Amino acid sequence: MEEAHRRISEYINLFSAAVSTQDGKSLSHLLSISSDSPPFIYLADALNTFLEYPTTLINQYPDDEFARHAGIILPIFQTLQSYRLRNFVHSYQAFEKAANSFIQEFRNSESAWALEAVFVLVYEIRVLAEKADRKELEANGKDPEKLKAAGSLLMKVFSILAGKGPKRVGALYVTCQLFKIYFKLGTVHLCRSVIRSTETARVFDFEEFPVQDRVTYMYYTGRLEVYNENFREADYRLSYALARCDPRKEANIRKILTYLVPIKLSIGILPKALLLESHGLNEYVDVVLALERGDIRLLRHALRENEDRFLRSGVYLVLEKLELQVYQRLLKKIYLIQKDKDPGKAHQIKLDVIVQAMKWLEMDMDIDEVECIMYTLISKNLVKGYLAHKSKVVVLSKQDPFPKLKGNPVGC
Repeated sequence: MEEAHRRISEYINLFSAAVSTQDGKSLSHLLSISSDSPPFIYLADALNTFLEYPTTLINQYPDDEFARHAGIILPIFQTLQSYRLRNFVHSYQAFEKAANSFIQEFRNSESAWALEAVFVLVYEIRVLAEKADRKELEANGKDPEKLKAAGSLLMKVFSILAGKGPKRVGALYVTCQLFKIYFKLGTVHLCRSVIRSTETARVFDFEEFPVQDRVTYMYYTGRLEVYNENFREADYRLSYALARCDPRKEANIRKILTYLVPIKLSIGILPKALLLESHGLNEYVDVVLALERGDIRLLRHALRENEDRFLRSGVYLVLEKLELQVYQRLLKKIYLIQKDKDPGKAHQIKLDVIVQAMKWLEMDMDIDEVECIMYTLISKNLVKGYLAHKSKVVVLSKQDPFPKLKGNPVGC
């Protein structure tokens, strides 16, 4: 019992000292509930020795400092107890109470001394909500609801930080945590209101925010632009994130490249095989080879083999649209072969020749299907020339018959 009292007293004293000296870093360490660090485990075990809780604690620690912060400390203690017992719903509910009390205190402070603690608080809200939904509610056949509630709570924090003053530097971190919640819930449309608040405000410069928050923000907004098929903007945002990502964070680099690689492919930029291999992006190796060779069969095989992965990441449709570039490459290869044999007629390619090339690739297409593909290539400006329908010939321009995309996706 004495050891339990000692551990509880130590936490209360550390919490009170951190607040009274405005030591945000020390305070943040006292809020990392999900870290499963030994001090928190020992503290939870100490708290569980009190059967009549929390009345017993209040009687045991009647000092002014504890009474002043009881609205925060007591729910944190309840969070620890429930978390230790793996009652994640109760743990989240208790931490939500602590967070609301903490936010109210922070709102009244003009300085930003507690920002580090707010960051940990926001992170814990999201993590505890995810655990409550996944490990308890969903596991017992109930509707997951805590992560949605966490999103509402984080919006309250965002509104406090997003205005003028020194606290605004923390707004981007909260925004990124909201993105993680919205993407997890499949409610990415909710990101738009947060983005508008972040990007339309003129009280700050984006480069003022911490680099890790800028990287995360550009990663998620880049993903949004992928979904919206705004590939040029997606390229800009994801390239920004990659250029500033900590090179030691391999997992984060891989996440960025998962979306940046298909975007680069869509605008005609092929990554080196070494880049794909070094970051474990082997699912793109055959896609790149198909583009290099003009092999439509290989592209479709790669999409089939990795369909689940591409669908989960949301890039399947981007990759599917690469077919036109593959057809362009195939036509270019036929053109170069004809140019070697008969330079004077290289710009005239019979549709029958293309049909034969498709058969060689084990693609069963008739002349009408090939003609339709050629029309599309010309209309999308992937091929310069025209189609002589009666003679069934593609007549290529003698000047730059295969224009480069120049950073623009097909059709733009």
